[in-house]
Amino acid sequence: MSALSQFKKHLKPGNVYRRADLEVWSNAVDRHLSMLVKEGTLQKLSPGLYHYPKDSVFGALPPSDEILVRTFLKDDHFLLTSPNDYNRLGVGTTQLYNKQVVYNHKRHGKFRLGGRTFTFYSKHRFPKKLSDEFLLVDLLNNLDNLAEDKNMLVQNITTKVRSMDLKKLKNAVSDFGSVRAQKLISRLLQPAGT
Repeated sequence: MSALSQFKKHLKPGNVYRRADLEVWSNAVDRHLSMLVKEGTLQKLSPGLYHYPKDSVFGALPPSDEILVRTFLKDDHFLLTSPNDYNRLGVGTTQLYNKQVVYNHKRHGKFRLGGRTFTFYSKHRFPKKLSDEFLLVDLLNNLDNLAEDKNMLVQNITTKVRSMDLKKLKNAVSDFGSVRAQKLISRLLQPAGT
C-alpha cells in the first residue's frame, strides 16, 4: 500500500482538518495534501484548512459552519450567530444579512473559510447557546449596525420585553449587555410612573 493510500485511510468524509493535525499520518504532508486536492478527495478551504466532502445525491456537501469554526479555532468554546437570528424575536427586524458572527475567546477579525466570510469577535463572556434574551441584548448591542429604523425597533423591543422572562433578561443584560443596552433595558423594566 502506498504512503498516500495509508494517509488517506485516516481521513473521514464530512470532516475538516488542519494541516498541523495531519502531520502525524504523513512524512510528506504537503505533497500528500496537494495530491488529494488535485484528485478532488480534499478541498482547500483556507491556508492550512482542508475538507473531505461527503457525497450526496446533489453532489459534494460543504462542511457545516459548526465543524468549520470548531476546526479553525481548535476549540469548542464559541457561539455562532447572525443578525438574521434577530428576526425570530418578532420586533421588526426583517432584513437578511450575509453575515456570520462567531463569539469566541481566541480570534478577532474577518476570516474567509470555505468560501464564506465569518466575523470573529473575541469576548470574555457569551452563552453556550442562543436564547431570546441573549438575542435581544445582542440586538441592542448592535443596534447601530442594523439597516432597520432604530426608533421603531426600540418601540417594538419595549413591547417584547413585557412578554419575556424578566429574570433571564436581567441576567442576560447584566452578563452580555453594553452600557447602552443596560441603560435601555433598565429603563424599560422600571414600573410605570417611576
